[in-house]
Amino acid sequence: MRFAPPNPLRIADRASGLNAPTVRSYNERLVLSLLLQSSGISRLEIGEKTGLSAQTVSVIVRSLEQEALVSKGEAQRGRVGPPTIPLSLNPEGAFSVGVSFGEDAANVALIDFVGRVRYHAAHLYSSLQESPAAIAAKIEEGLLTLPPASRTRVAGVGLAVPDDGNVSGRIRKLLGRDLADAQANIERKLGLSVYIQNEITAAAGGESLFGMARSLSDFLFFYLGSRLHSRLILNYQIHSGRSDLSHDVGLLALHQGLKKRGLALSDIGSEIPAAADELYTQWQQACSQQILESVRSLLSFVNFKSVVLSSYAPPVLARDLCERLRKELPDVQFLLGANTTAPKAIGAASLPYHSRFMVQ
Repeated sequence: MRFAPPNPLRIADRASGLNAPTVRSYNERLVLSLLLQSSGISRLEIGEKTGLSAQTVSVIVRSLEQEALVSKGEAQRGRVGPPTIPLSLNPEGAFSVGVSFGEDAANVALIDFVGRVRYHAAHLYSSLQESPAAIAAKIEEGLLTLPPASRTRVAGVGLAVPDDGNVSGRIRKLLGRDLADAQANIERKLGLSVYIQNEITAAAGGESLFGMARSLSDFLFFYLGSRLHSRLILNYQIHSGRSDLSHDVGLLALHQGLKKRGLALSDIGSEIPAAADELYTQWQQACSQQILESVRSLLSFVNFKSVVLSSYAPPVLARDLCERLRKELPDVQFLLGANTTAPKAIGAASLPYHSRFMVQ
C-alpha cells in the first residue's frame, strides 16, 4: 500500500545491504523523479537516463500504471522501429496539502501529483481558534473539495513554519509551544502523516520540484516575502546556512511606505500608481542591491549560473526586479519563480511527495 505510512529503514537494514524490496522501491522512486523532471519521455529514454535494463523499466512502469501514478500518452509514429509511447505522471495519482503561516493569515494549498494548485485559501488568524485543531479543520475543508475516490490518494500534509526567532505570538498560539505536539494533534485528527520544514527551505524545495527550477541542479534561491531570504541549492541539495538570516528590504518595507501614501500592495496592478513612483524606485534599488551583493559574494566561492526569485508579490514587482538584475549581471540567469500562489504552502505540500515518491 503506497499510501499507507512508509516502513522505517532501520540501521540494521543498511548494515546488511539493500534487499530486493528496497532496491525495487528506490528504482520506482528514480523513475517517478525522472518523469517529474522530463514529462513525456519513453521507456527507452528512461532506461538510457537511469541505467536500468529494458525489462526492469517495463516492470516498474507497468506497476506504476496499475497504481494510477503514471499514465501513457498517444503513440508517436513516423520513426524507424516500433512507435514511441510518451509517459507522464498522472495528475490524479496523488494529492497533498501544504500550510504556511504569513503575517496575518495561514495559507492552505492542495496540489495534485504534478504540482498544480487544486485549492487555495488564506485564513486570517483573527478567524481561527488558537489551537492545531483549527488548522486541521481548515485542511479538512480543502480535502473535501476532492472527489471521494481521490481522498484515499492523499499522500500527507506539510507544514512550512518560521524559525523560532521569527514566530509571531499569533502563530505560537495557533501551533502551541511544541511543534511535535501540533504535528501529533493534526495527524490524529486527519489520519494523515504530517511533515514539518522551515518555511523558506520548503519554498525552495517546491520550486525545485514543481517550478521554474525543476531542471536546475545548482542555483541560488531568493524568497521575497515580508523580508528577503535566500537558500543555496547545489546538486539538488538545499543549503540553509544561517537560516534565520534575512534582510529588511522585502515587501513589508514597501507596504509600510505605501500605507503612508494611502495605498496598499493590492493597489499595484499592471503598472505602478503615480503616487508611489518615487517610493517604488527607491525600494526596487535597495532590494536589487541586496540581491546583487549576495550573488556577487557567493560567486567568489561557488559556481552557479541561475538565480530564482520567488514571491507572492504582484507580478509587475517581481518582473521589474528580475529585469533590473539581468541588466546588472547579464552573465547570470535570473528567473521568476513559477509558484506565485502561496509559494511556501506549495513548498510545504511537496514534502509528502519527497518522502514517499521521490529520490532524496
